[in-house]
Amino acid sequence: MKLLIGDKYIEIKEAKTFKERLKGLMGQKNISYGMLFRNCNSIHTYFMQEAIDVIGLNEGNEIIFKEENLRPNKLIMIHRSLKKTSILELPHHTSQSLNIGDKIKFD
Repeated sequence: MKLLIGDKYIEIKEAKTFKERLKGLMGQKNISYGMLFRNCNSIHTYFMQEAIDVIGLNEGNEIIFKEENLRPNKLIMIHRSLKKTSILELPHHTSQSLNIGDKIKFD
């Protein structure tokens, strides 16, 4: 699946299995794609090799949280009370044109 950000498409991989959700982008260098974690409201960047941008989405794919350039060894939790949130991890500095309240549409 792909996501149009500005005038550039970013490849998005969905973490579906336990192993994919556990590994995420850990250990990756020169990250050029994003990862989508459905039904997720927290992530960590332990064992990451570089910073990432983190987008929190509600069940309608509306941006409810945004953290740019999140460095390794951090923990992020978005709206603990919301159960149907998703988290989108993106290469650092790719989410600058996205804002809270924007709706995300995956192609």
